[in-house]
Amino acid sequence: MLVFMLNILPGAIIIHAKAEEPRITQSEMQFQNEFRRLWIDHVLWTSNYITSATTAGAEDQEQVLSRLLRNQEDIGNAIKPVYGEDAGNKLTDLLKEHIVIAGKIVEAAKNGNEDILDELNREWYRNADDIAAFLSDANPHLSNEEVKKLLDMHLELVTDDLLASLEKEWDERIVAIDEGVTHIILMADAISEAVVKQFPETFNK
Repeated sequence: MLVFMLNILPGAIIIHAKAEEPRITQSEMQFQNEFRRLWIDHVLWTSNYITSATTAGAEDQEQVLSRLLRNQEDIGNAIKPVYGEDAGNKLTDLLKEHIVIAGKIVEAAKNGNEDILDELNREWYRNADDIAAFLSDANPHLSNEEVKKLLDMHLELVTDDLLASLEKEWDERIVAIDEGVTHIILMADAISEAVVKQFPETFNK
């Protein structure tokens, strides 16, 4: 939108056109903030699961895993209002697969089983490719390559968290978790901004 301003000078009227800053609507802000919170939960509960799974005598591993899997349902549910029930369920399934594979990676790394770990890492990155393909196919404003890069970086940061935990490098682990949260905010915002751009009528109030 353009806002016209009048500057009255002696003998002349000069009209300046000034572009108005785009305004974020309440519904857009609410969606983006909630989507960001869900993905931050994804990182934090994944990190909590790593703690439970790698700590001798930890008794909350089952409960933490249950909460982590529920987070994947929450993320899938978040897109149902615009993409529908089937698409939301599909995203949940892909994200739950992401978590199940991650759990197996934690166990293989803890047990030092390098052969199984290599195979699971290939599955993990293949799953990330599937998630990137799903999101980019659903939204023309999301590049498959860019989403894939974002997801691959997420996997790298989770791996850093896991390795630091196993090696008891606590300062490095804190860095990995902090970087993981910062990165996931960027990823969540990239996705939510594309959704808003694809469905402007849904977020116009």
